[in-house]
Amino acid sequence: MRKILVWFRNDLRVRDHEPLCKAAGKAEVIPYYCFDVRQFADIRYAFPKTGAFRTKFLLESVHNLGEEIAQRGGKLLVETGKPEERIPQLVATLGINAVYAHKEVTDEEIQVEEALEHALWRYKVPVEYFWGTTLYHLEDLPFPVKNLPEVFSDFRKEVERYVHVREPMPAPTRINVPPVMPPGRMPTLEQFGFAEPVHDERAVLAFRGGEPEALRRMQAYFWDNDQLQHYKHTRNGLIGADYSSKLAPWLSTGCISPRTIFWDVKRYERERLRNESTIHLITELMWRDFFRFIAKKHANKIFKAGGIKEAAVRFNGNPAHFERWRSGTTGYPFIDANMTEMMRTGYMSSRGRQNVASFLVRDLALNWVPGAAWFESQLLDYDPASNWGNWNYVAGVGNDPREGRHFNVVKQAREYDPEGEYVKRWLPQLRDLPPALVHTPWLLTASQRQQYGLTEECYPFPIIEPRGTPLARS
Repeated sequence: MRKILVWFRNDLRVRDHEPLCKAAGKAEVIPYYCFDVRQFADIRYAFPKTGAFRTKFLLESVHNLGEEIAQRGGKLLVETGKPEERIPQLVATLGINAVYAHKEVTDEEIQVEEALEHALWRYKVPVEYFWGTTLYHLEDLPFPVKNLPEVFSDFRKEVERYVHVREPMPAPTRINVPPVMPPGRMPTLEQFGFAEPVHDERAVLAFRGGEPEALRRMQAYFWDNDQLQHYKHTRNGLIGADYSSKLAPWLSTGCISPRTIFWDVKRYERERLRNESTIHLITELMWRDFFRFIAKKHANKIFKAGGIKEAAVRFNGNPAHFERWRSGTTGYPFIDANMTEMMRTGYMSSRGRQNVASFLVRDLALNWVPGAAWFESQLLDYDPASNWGNWNYVAGVGNDPREGRHFNVVKQAREYDPEGEYVKRWLPQLRDLPPALVHTPWLLTASQRQQYGLTEECYPFPIIEPRGTPLARS
């Protein structure tokens, strides 16, 4: 009987997984996941490429994938190393006839694909790729990727007009594996140099990796708590589990597919209601698609300082300020609270991300690339195309018809955190300040600072002089 190795990557699920479904229907299957050691190395900015929270979430997701496969009679083979080296060894020892996998679009992943294909050429074993990471299938787009619109609104109009979202594929009921399988071994957090992250009770959610966890979260947000109907009006929230769907961490690891989410939204629209919130959540899935297709179109440009525009950019800020930004000690409470939340939990709201990115680029005048790399390290929901595409966008070197976008962080803080609850949650040293002052502690007089016990050691003065008056511009 034919043997097919199904190489899991950023698709850690059994539902809506075409490579697994196709292989399970016609061969013995070797479900396979390799923890690529390069993803856990320190990168050029001297912090880990993958931090503790995301590593833990990934370990949970892979472990849970193994359980889902075992329930269907299969066994997930887990190794640590380099896929382009480990998979050919398995091909040689197990007599594998083909390798199935989902296709990726960004440079590091493509380099691994090419190296694997080259290594398997000597065995005459093909690698067959499937498209399953986006809402809209690549083959269904009404234009070739090279002609992809550069503006999201144009992309959205075209796909909404011409493209039908395919139905998700059901999970295979049975996965047959060869009678002899190598043992494999799940790595540990300690193996990657991390201690168990401490759960912070202030976190928006206790995120756990795995497909069942993704499905439970969707069930809770859409159906049990009935929060989908409010999404458009609450999505800029900062505190609590239900101001947004929080599905991004599971999407980024592929524990759930965008098509699965889309069709559950459609069911919600049929059974409960359709409104601007349901439409808006689908729009967010479209944005994710857009950045992925842009990454495919522009390749490595999204990772470079000039972005997809290949702009000539200059950064005249103080490089020493980057560490203050990274550590959440800029003296701007809204920035520091968001950066602290990300370090303590691996998560930050969409509103927070836009503000801290704008502050790094526009206010501190620093290179955005290390900022994007820090997000890569820290965020649970890191996705290469979305992360780097959004940073291109904020830095003005990506898909943004509005040049020079600049957030006034004080105005934003007062609009989205008017009572200072969020800032005080993550910066308790500011908890006694009244709402009128909590976002601008630099306006305190010396006697007021003494009154509130706000020494410079307790909370720093601003890293740069605040520009104009607090409400000078947006």
